[in-house]
Amino acid sequence: MQVTLTGQVVLVTGGTQGLGEAVARQAVASGAQAVVITGRDAGRGAAVLADLGMRAMFVQADLADPDAPAAIAARAIATFGRIDALVNAAGLTDRGDFLDGDLDLWDRLMVVNARAPFFLMQAAIRDMLARRAPGAIVNILSINAHCGAPELAVYSATKAALATLTRNAAHAHLARRIRVNGIMMGWSATPGEQAMQGTVLGKGDGWEGDAARAMPLGRLLTAPEVARQVIWLLSDASGLQTGTLIDLEQRVLGRP
Repeated sequence: MQVTLTGQVVLVTGGTQGLGEAVARQAVASGAQAVVITGRDAGRGAAVLADLGMRAMFVQADLADPDAPAAIAARAIATFGRIDALVNAAGLTDRGDFLDGDLDLWDRLMVVNARAPFFLMQAAIRDMLARRAPGAIVNILSINAHCGAPELAVYSATKAALATLTRNAAHAHLARRIRVNGIMMGWSATPGEQAMQGTVLGKGDGWEGDAARAMPLGRLLTAPEVARQVIWLLSDASGLQTGTLIDLEQRVLGRP
């Protein structure tokens, strides 16, 4: 079985680090015609772009900006003519539970984790429909969308919202051959999580080793293995698969 994105224009949010960067690199390695990455850090964007080569473009954007999704999509279409595939990989993981969660946290996370992906999907789907072309979208969700730890109440709610939007979009546009899937991602030591655990939560440099030892398989999920799953879902190799939410985790939900 060959998993390729030959000839496709792929848009990846959060593509300047962590999972988004891993997806962008895997897309190029899988033969994508062009890859558009987004992020807030221009320096980091330029560095990743230099590695990706001539088939890539960086769009500096803050997904908290209500105009960002439409502007990102417009840049991609203006430069490469279309969007064949979209990966919503960007997201915020700030903590907040039922006792300390506030309006600012709720709005900040919902805007970036749910509103921005919705309008990026809208722009990509409109382009696909206008061209009468098939397409594929993968949303990066979280295993926490099933429930979540107490301190992740607000974050979990935003990912659950995106999970519902994933299935809704898949159902709405199935007849037009636009496939939409999500990955319920388990715990991974992305740069954002490194900063959260090591600095914000004060666990220091040794947190990852401690966390890995507590997991059933003795390690955390890695960005490259999630990226490979993303590319498979975007590719023709995944066939007619749509509306699915894949639990990419080393624990089985519902276990006794």
